[in-house]
Amino acid sequence: MLQNQAGQRCQIVSSRNFILILCAAFMIDCIRKRHNYINDGGEMNEILDRYGKLLGEVDRWFDSCLSLHSDEIECHRGCSECCRGLFDITLLDALYLKRGFDLLTLAVQQAVRDKASARLEDLSAEWPEFGRPWMLNHIPEEQWDAMMPEEDETPCPLLSDTGACLVYAYRPMTCRLNGIPLIDIDGEPFFDEWCTLNFVENDPTGHEDIRHPFNDLFTRELLLFRELTRTLFGQAVSELDTIIPAAAFLDADTVNLIHLPEVTDEHILPS
Repeated sequence: MLQNQAGQRCQIVSSRNFILILCAAFMIDCIRKRHNYINDGGEMNEILDRYGKLLGEVDRWFDSCLSLHSDEIECHRGCSECCRGLFDITLLDALYLKRGFDLLTLAVQQAVRDKASARLEDLSAEWPEFGRPWMLNHIPEEQWDAMMPEEDETPCPLLSDTGACLVYAYRPMTCRLNGIPLIDIDGEPFFDEWCTLNFVENDPTGHEDIRHPFNDLFTRELLLFRELTRTLFGQAVSELDTIIPAAAFLDADTVNLIHLPEVTDEHILPS
């Protein structure tokens, strides 16, 4: 009897060890794949290429609005009035931005990193839980407002001395959408505010010619994001957010430190 019980315990221990070995092997394989995706490109670069095309669609919409209302829209390349403070961007945006950052000269990269590092250090000093890999999703959302106050006028670290964006072609979607109200073609408002320099004499939310299928746009963005997270982490999630200063340090080792949210939503959308 005792011998049988001892044998059963050995089998249980062996099974547990086997499961632990499998889990460890899976984690090592995921880390190796993430290194390959970040360093060598491959599937991740293909996702980023498709995201670039989606961002190009946003640019074409904005250019159309500018063409139709050139006398009412002050936004243009080189204007940096809204390039102040902090705001959240997705991991997809951060990786796309990092692609542009890597094209800068080493001297410019270092100058940007110096400013970005100072920004991150200040944030981590006040909120110690916000450290590398600088993801926001484990922090309560109400704390985001304290970290990113609207009155913050600190220039974006990716602004040049002349106020031009150093990675303009790779800037996040939020930067491309800012300045004009976002009204879907069916009239649904996604964001009904606009830059105070634009449309100073009228309310643009009623202009049908600035509407765009934003519901479809944001759905495609989400699907690309979920495809990216499945590629990097083996699991699709819908939210992983960071800030622009962190994107300058987004290498394979940093990505490997990212912990996925505890609650995933595989059932919400197809991957």
